[in-house]
Amino acid sequence: MSALFEPCTLRSLVVPNRVWMAPMCQYSAAVEGPETGVPNDWHFAHLAARATGGTGLILTEATAVSPEGRISPADLGIWNDTQVEAFRRITEFVKAQGSVVGIQLAHAGRKASTAAPWTGGGPVGPEAHGWTPVGPSPLPFDEGYPVPHELTTDEIAGVVDDFRQAARRALDAGFQVAEVHGAHGYLIGQFLSPHSNHRTDEYGGSFENRVRLALQVVDAVREVWPEELPVFFRVSATDWLTENPEDEREGWTADETVRLAALLRDHGVDLLDVSTGGNAPRARIATGPGYQVPFAERVKRETSLPVAAVGLITDPQQAEKILTEGRADAVLLGRELLRSPSWARDAAGALNGTVHAPAPYGYAI
Repeated sequence: MSALFEPCTLRSLVVPNRVWMAPMCQYSAAVEGPETGVPNDWHFAHLAARATGGTGLILTEATAVSPEGRISPADLGIWNDTQVEAFRRITEFVKAQGSVVGIQLAHAGRKASTAAPWTGGGPVGPEAHGWTPVGPSPLPFDEGYPVPHELTTDEIAGVVDDFRQAARRALDAGFQVAEVHGAHGYLIGQFLSPHSNHRTDEYGGSFENRVRLALQVVDAVREVWPEELPVFFRVSATDWLTENPEDEREGWTADETVRLAALLRDHGVDLLDVSTGGNAPRARIATGPGYQVPFAERVKRETSLPVAAVGLITDPQQAEKILTEGRADAVLLGRELLRSPSWARDAAGALNGTVHAPAPYGYAI
């Protein structure tokens, strides 16, 4: 059997194959009124198409745990019951196609309140439904970005509870996997990295202090998430600063990612979703096919925590090789699934694998 189409068991949950859909922001929700942050027909069609295409696990876009946690005013949220009800329609359909459905719980921190990429992507103010972002330290993400409000310890506790309540709502909405977003320079990643975290209290300075928020959030999510269902954590394995000697900025490192992975495992995380970058503007990143896979491979090799690999994985044989060589336990596809919603079915044909398919599509198998 093709490794890519072997089931993957995490706790009591069986994912039918190892072709998984990475979270991809759609910037397509309402920005004001009672429908703010509520998934609509676009989100239904986007996620449903990949489920009918045979994808084993469907992860939503970064879904904000609070209004100020959105990346843009048009992001999805999971802070109220209206959002829960709309998500339930999606989760029921996705599961009916044989896919597993997960939610990425997120807070954008200092990178919040920005425009959709196709409109410029820069920060927006109140005139465009924006707000003042928050962060571990009063350090703007880049030139032209606002100085974020530095979170107090009481406010940090509030953020942790936002994740707890969001996880509770996500379960009510029918999700089977909860992924904590600690990557790409958003709030939890901002606390992890000395590039963005200049605090001198119990949340800053040492490695143990900088990972404190990540572990508290995981504990809060695990507290309300069923024992039989898995929790993921997405991490940027490096800020891509220490890899470039000419860049004198200090950042999060691959060594620290391995240390964090072991701690996350002990706190009940079942899989590490390994990406990179996003916290330091103009970092030099050497991209290419599978360029982030070595970071996932190292975590898998040096810890007992399962990993998923991402980053320019586009070809079925490439994905199969990543798994057969033991470099990752699953692959997460982003842009390739935007281009080809039925990529999993096509890959199954190329690799002599089998994939679930809706009965009306049986003639195409």
